[in-house]
Amino acid sequence: MQTKLSKAYNPHEIEPRISQYWQGKFVAPHNPQGDVFSVVMPPPNVTGALHMGHALDNTLQDVLTRWKRMQGFAALWLPGTDHAGIATQIKVEEKLREEEGLSRHDLGREKFLARVWQWKEMYHQRIVGQLKKLGISCDWSRERFTLDEGCSRAVREVFVRLYEKGLIYRGEYIVNWCPRCQTALSDIEVEHEEKDAHLWHIKYPLADGSGHVVTATTRPETMLGDTAVAVHPGDERYRELVGKEILLPVAGRRIPIIADESVDPEFGTGAVKVTPAHDPNDFEMGRRHNLPLVTIMDTRGRMSAAAGKYAGLDRYQCRQALLQELEEAGLLVRTVDHRHALGHCDRCNTVVEPLVSKQWFVKMKPLARPAIEAVRRGEVEFIPGRFAKIYFNWMENVRDWCISRQLWWGHRIPAWYCKCGETVVAVEEPSACPRCGGRELVQDEDVLDTWFSSALWPFSTMGWPEDTSDFRTYFPTSVLVTGYDIIFFWVARMIFTSLEFTGQVPFKHVYIHGLVRDELGRKMSKSLGNGIDPLDVIAEYGADTLRFALLTGAAPGNDIRFQQDRVEAGRTFANKLWNAARFVLMNLDGDPGPVAAAHADLPGRWILRRFNETVAAVTANLEKYELGEAAREIYEFIWNEYCDWYIEAAKLGLKGDDTQRRATQAILKKVLTGALQLLHPIMPFITEEIWQHLEQGSIAFSQWPRAEEASDGSEFELVMELVRAVRNIRSELNINPGQQIPALLYVNDAAVYAALAPWVCHLGKVSELQVMTHGEKPREAVGRTLSFGEVLVPLRGVIDVGQEIARLEKEKKALDFEVERIEKKLANPGFVTKAPPAVVREERDKLDSYRSKRELVLKRLADLRGE
Repeated sequence: MQTKLSKAYNPHEIEPRISQYWQGKFVAPHNPQGDVFSVVMPPPNVTGALHMGHALDNTLQDVLTRWKRMQGFAALWLPGTDHAGIATQIKVEEKLREEEGLSRHDLGREKFLARVWQWKEMYHQRIVGQLKKLGISCDWSRERFTLDEGCSRAVREVFVRLYEKGLIYRGEYIVNWCPRCQTALSDIEVEHEEKDAHLWHIKYPLADGSGHVVTATTRPETMLGDTAVAVHPGDERYRELVGKEILLPVAGRRIPIIADESVDPEFGTGAVKVTPAHDPNDFEMGRRHNLPLVTIMDTRGRMSAAAGKYAGLDRYQCRQALLQELEEAGLLVRTVDHRHALGHCDRCNTVVEPLVSKQWFVKMKPLARPAIEAVRRGEVEFIPGRFAKIYFNWMENVRDWCISRQLWWGHRIPAWYCKCGETVVAVEEPSACPRCGGRELVQDEDVLDTWFSSALWPFSTMGWPEDTSDFRTYFPTSVLVTGYDIIFFWVARMIFTSLEFTGQVPFKHVYIHGLVRDELGRKMSKSLGNGIDPLDVIAEYGADTLRFALLTGAAPGNDIRFQQDRVEAGRTFANKLWNAARFVLMNLDGDPGPVAAAHADLPGRWILRRFNETVAAVTANLEKYELGEAAREIYEFIWNEYCDWYIEAAKLGLKGDDTQRRATQAILKKVLTGALQLLHPIMPFITEEIWQHLEQGSIAFSQWPRAEEASDGSEFELVMELVRAVRNIRSELNINPGQQIPALLYVNDAAVYAALAPWVCHLGKVSELQVMTHGEKPREAVGRTLSFGEVLVPLRGVIDVGQEIARLEKEKKALDFEVERIEKKLANPGFVTKAPPAVVREERDKLDSYRSKRELVLKRLADLRGE
């Protein structure tokens, strides 16, 4: 154990060394005795880079894990990465195209997947290395990957069991289709953006020539696939037309006019075109009325042969050409500006197209019911509780989940097709068809939605479907830490799959955090150029500083503004702690032993009480998942109380007799080591480094402090109040901080407060403190009222009173001028009405500031004149 710290704190030297020291130390026991804490890391995309969201998410998990480990829990934090189907495949395809001019089809499935695995291995090491730079204490010996053999086995097992229960089926259904990614998307993989668009009103002639119906649409190109026009059955305008036929413009097909309750009579003209093959609502209406499906667009967003002369055109090219034809034919009645939400692929931002396709689906209603009830019964608790409403809203209105994706990278669907028409769904590849015995079975080309494997993460990573010791010991997990943006993507799916396959909820608590935004509250994005790379912050300031900056702004469920001043504050705090530790180490001559309460002086008794109160407050906040508040509590204690007050007061105790010196040394060390333990989950590197200069072993495995009974010592707060008052007087009169000054204290009981004089004189640079109950107060003196009396600083011999009055009179004159100038400006209606609001607001703020300064100057003048 070293006993001297280097002069300056250098995170760039310390953090890599401590990180190396921690290697292999956070392996969770396989058959632990006692309490258990477990958490699974939300797996970052294997091709991704660490961003501020990852930094926040993993810092929060690390705080909880380190804290529970120090409380004596067998703590497992299981890390891993996600194969990220669409995202990874797109990146590899782009690389192939840009570097070799090839497509995945040129390589073929097997060779393309070999390339993706190479990509995965390269980028996996990068993301893991970046995570380790944060100082996270997970068990890397148990690291998992969503496509590893164990997770893949669990995925196949779940698919087969759901299929056998009739909860997975294959059928033609309308899905969200991305023309660029060439795959189906689930509803929650579609991001809806408000866009300025148009609503086109088009005449649909009646087939008998007796008139026409006007429909309104935002997607006129889809009219080529219309198979009906629908009206509300209660709409008197169209009652007589129901049952008649329309002659579909351009296409020339006859289509019926139908009545359906889902039609909104207030939208557009009250008559809507029905395109079952290209709109999800129309698809359902088509089923109710047995309407045919006419697919007029292919998977690349180009018009198909069913679009007639427009076949081969891009969907938007077709729109323009079709509108021109309608206008020339006199069928385009009018165009109205219209703002509506347009669905975009959340991966590539392409506008999605509803298409009818044969896909695999999970029946959600039977799975959702028990998942809803589990949360209602309190088996899973959302923190904050308001996020349960989002969960319930989605689960109660859930639609069947489209789980097939037209990709190659991912979990290939375990279904095989025989020429005889048989479909075989099995965990292992079948050798023959069970119906005809044929051996020419072809596996489904599609893969599963990435979220399908992610939904099993809490139990598949523990070894399920095998009954492993990890599964028995660490499942269900204690808490899930995640952002509010994936409650339905991931949280809901983990709950229903876990209940279905393990009979238990996957976690007891769901700690929801917000997004990390920039200083102005905007979402960080490439387009705004406001993104901040956490690795850049670590490179400049160290990981502890980044963690501190993230945590001090964190409150459950709320977004965080990442502010540079918090980063600077974190660095300053680290330096303050380092210097405090250097002071303590320099003033220890061996181990002072345990604290002898009987020998503790007033400041010692006070800091021990405050330490125990801080232990209780920090622990209580961690129990409530108020991690930001816990960070604030320990920061305030170390900075404001231990460093600013106790260390300064202890300098007096260190000059006392041997008994007093040893008692002061013991308190300095006890409180410092305890404060390091409270801070360790938040700033692990610096606390580990300092700890190892004070104690044996790693702080990460030391026992979390417990609040103990301690002597009161509250009288020291009277010292603090008095010293603050003297310091304020000194500051207001521009008296040198090191200059000794006299002070008079007027109180009811002089004997009681006279005992405080040694610390007041030491901390306040007071040459003499006279404590009295009465007596004439000096005329030339500046005083302050205290909660227990009044303190005065006599000015004779301290400052030149006449000179100070002259200086303040000059300052008052300047302030009078500024106040009058701005008052006139704000009284001018022309300025107030014509100037930008921000400018007017700035002038008003200036006026308030000048007035406040003038009031202070007037008060000082009154003090100096004895008024």
